[in-house]
Amino acid sequence: MSLFENIRDGKEPANIIYQDEFITAFDDKYPSAPVHILIIPNKMIKSLDNLTEEDEIYMGKILIGASKLAKMKNIHESGYRLITNCNKDGGQEIDYLHFHLVGGIPLGRMIGLSKESKKLFQKIKLSTKTHITHSESSSIR
Repeated sequence: MSLFENIRDGKEPANIIYQDEFITAFDDKYPSAPVHILIIPNKMIKSLDNLTEEDEIYMGKILIGASKLAKMKNIHESGYRLITNCNKDGGQEIDYLHFHLVGGIPLGRMIGLSKESKKLFQKIKLSTKTHITHSESSSIR
């Protein structure tokens, strides 16, 4: 069983803030902001890519739960972010669908790429721009 399944089932210590039939919410062990809560579906779903039509109840409960938790933590008016990462390039570290509810301070830019990723992105942008420019010019002829 994964860490999140153990937390959900009470077999691993965590500060569970909210739990019902569909979702479990608990404080992140390594918070990135004053409010940093993890929200998981009680059904093991590996990632967003593994969602099925039957999982829509869990997704709805996660979104409503995030809104309620933001109000409970008094960050609903100042603002917050609800984040999920999908697979390796998306930054998913644990193979269990989970959402980060983050707030309590100004959060800044939505995406902060590492220096390595910024360099890669610049190369991709340049290669795409060159490709588009070249293909546009050949279609003009």
